[in-house]
Amino acid sequence: MNWKFCLAILTCNVVFMSSSYTMLIPFLPMYLTRELGVDAASVNIWSGVVFSSTFLISAIMAPIWGRMADRRGKRLMAIRASLLLSISYFLGGIVTSPLQLTFMRMFQGFASGLWPMELAIMTIYAPPKKLGICLGIMQGALTAGGIIGPLFGGILAEAFGMRMSFFLAAGALFLNFVVLVFFIKEPPTDTAAADTAAAGAEGEKVSLWKIPVIRLMLVSAALVQVVILIVQPILTTYISHLAGELDNLVFISGLIFSMSGFSSAITAPLWGRFGQHHGFVKALRLSLVLAGIFFFIQAIPDTLYTFAASQFAIGLFFSGIYPSINAILAEKTSANIKGRVFGLMFSAQQVGAMGGPILGGVIATFLGMKCVFLAAGALLLVISIAVQRKARQLHEA
Repeated sequence: MNWKFCLAILTCNVVFMSSSYTMLIPFLPMYLTRELGVDAASVNIWSGVVFSSTFLISAIMAPIWGRMADRRGKRLMAIRASLLLSISYFLGGIVTSPLQLTFMRMFQGFASGLWPMELAIMTIYAPPKKLGICLGIMQGALTAGGIIGPLFGGILAEAFGMRMSFFLAAGALFLNFVVLVFFIKEPPTDTAAADTAAAGAEGEKVSLWKIPVIRLMLVSAALVQVVILIVQPILTTYISHLAGELDNLVFISGLIFSMSGFSSAITAPLWGRFGQHHGFVKALRLSLVLAGIFFFIQAIPDTLYTFAASQFAIGLFFSGIYPSINAILAEKTSANIKGRVFGLMFSAQQVGAMGGPILGGVIATFLGMKCVFLAAGALLLVISIAVQRKARQLHEA
């Protein structure tokens, strides 16, 4: 199968997947109150339960789906995820109680795994010299979908009601299902006896967690996800604090919130190209250090405009982290264990997503909101030091 055609198809799929998710998630508290009758006193509790239930189930299921992908086909697992996610969004549009919505989100966690499978497929089809660019484009598509989703979600909610967003998301995921069935072929498996990390039958016996390169990348992915979720919950509150009394505060908050998304969508492919030419380990270290520095800088501004500029700058550098991690994992593993590897990475991210909001809430409550940005920057610099210490091992693995 032509890798350019595969990249085009999977990039469109990623945009649909990401925009479907972000079309709904920011508006879940409103959905609980407006459509499901949850009172103001209980909405925060229900929001937390509904939001986190998916992470818990998907963290458990991701390695299982990854192992099945290596045994039965990565395309098959991508098809499975698309269809079941489509069903989950449809169910979200017809639920009548917060408990039913929680069960829907749990089913969504069970169904998840589309993103790691599409990554695995692309890393097999991409020529070695184009791997970084391909992964950068897909990461940019993921970020772009995250920008498009809330815009469409808000417009649909105002025009047709919030349930319509669920049905539209279901339709987008079903379209992904159809495209995967008819246009994507199962990628070839690696039949070599061994590779630098694990291969063939040996890859089934050896625990991937015991391989130093994979372990470091999984831990890094989890901690980077902690950084994302440590900051996101307090961003709009902090922006409101800086803005003071503004008539269009919601619009301004949303715009500044998405600044890093705009810059990330632009620069993710560029980071992929940089990693392709200068090494993905170097790209990872550089993006971690620069993003960490700008998180420190973000704690300084006391004006809305300077904070917005720092938010945009963070996106420029943060966008290089995940494409570099994905590329390192792709380079160091054979095709017949990529499903397990990217499944484990997705699981690690879900674990980080569960821990991030809790840690951020504790820091903001006891130390102040500025300390959340300092903690995020410090965590990225710690990861960069760990990568630096293992740089030779990463190059030789």
